[in-house]
Amino acid sequence: MELFEIPEEKSLFETPLAERMRPTNLDEYAGQEHILAPGKPLRALIEQGRIPSCILYGNPGVGKTTLVRLMAKTAGRSLFEINAVSANVSQIRDITDEAAGSKSASGRTAIAFVDEIYHLNSKQQNVLLPAVERGDIILVGTTSENPWFEVNKTLLSRMIVYTLSPLGENDIEHLLARALSDETRGLGRLGMECEDGALSYIASLCGGDARQALTRLETAASGVAMGGGRRLTREAIDRATGRGTLRYDRAGADHYSVISALIKSVRGSDPDAALYWMARMLASGDDVRFICRRLCILASEDIGLADPMALVVAESAAAACDRVGLPEAKLILGEAVIYLAAAPKSNSAYKAIAAAENAVQSGNMIEVPSHLRNDGEGYVYPHDDPRHWVPQSYLPEQSRFYFPGKIGAEVKLAERLKRFWKRFSED
Repeated sequence: MELFEIPEEKSLFETPLAERMRPTNLDEYAGQEHILAPGKPLRALIEQGRIPSCILYGNPGVGKTTLVRLMAKTAGRSLFEINAVSANVSQIRDITDEAAGSKSASGRTAIAFVDEIYHLNSKQQNVLLPAVERGDIILVGTTSENPWFEVNKTLLSRMIVYTLSPLGENDIEHLLARALSDETRGLGRLGMECEDGALSYIASLCGGDARQALTRLETAASGVAMGGGRRLTREAIDRATGRGTLRYDRAGADHYSVISALIKSVRGSDPDAALYWMARMLASGDDVRFICRRLCILASEDIGLADPMALVVAESAAAACDRVGLPEAKLILGEAVIYLAAAPKSNSAYKAIAAAENAVQSGNMIEVPSHLRNDGEGYVYPHDDPRHWVPQSYLPEQSRFYFPGKIGAEVKLAERLKRFWKRFSED
């Protein structure tokens, strides 16, 4: 063997399994049936060679880059790639010029592929705009961040956004089985056998990320083979690859999606779901104070006067978490979340302040009655009456903002108000 010559088999394994196993056609592509199943809109466009300028939005490992390359291959169009992380304005202009030149030479519009397009700043994105408008290029961008927040509105208005979902465990298990048996691109040469459930176990660990799943398979299988074994077990997988992947970005869309799920689960009175979503946030290192602030807000917005203790519980939990800190703070948060989820719900206070604000913002400026002014005459002091209430006007009778709910403590509150004010007897 000559110096530096690498045997073919070893050379193959220098390329990661996830890269070697990229699909070569749409039939091999896993997942995304909502847009790529036979007859679905995007698949039909690709097969007809009509690629729209678009953004593929989804988590890492769901097949965004692979799909772009399959688009170009299936449609028979040239593909020019650039990574937004390292790109500058000059490089962006170069790629648009190359793509436009390809169109002039072949008569077919080329695809300009910008990977992780959200990394481009506003000026860089604007460089792409004229070429997209003129039809000189088909711009395809990929992003793992919400494009409606990260991409210029002027550019986004000329593109279609396709959302790619995390792959299901069945899809991933199928990919793993194919990779394990493929002797050309996969791990077939290792002659590896699998313990029942081993592949499904890997699929359960990767959070819908095909790249992560294939990396785990390659690492575990290589470890077994290096030890002289040929059987892939769950124990070998744990030993080689560790804990499962928790897909969560504290600064990105995942953060807001999960806190939204937590709030909606509490609002929907499901303590189990609320505990799960809160556990996701805590396991990902999210800010405990942020969670506490959201619990205080929803205690007023979604529980309100149906259980006035809800805000007290939320605020006490926030103070206690600040004093105790993690990991013990999770016990306090768990107690608070269960209480809030189980509490009766009412948004009457939320609607009341919104209605009052709307009245003010719409220009309904009611003059302060003379008896309510600092120096006004005619004001009757309610505590001089044995009932601690007097029939006295504080606002025109036609003004009504608060409509009590009919659940929990608010029922008694409404009954008390009915004794004083005629307008509350009309409900």
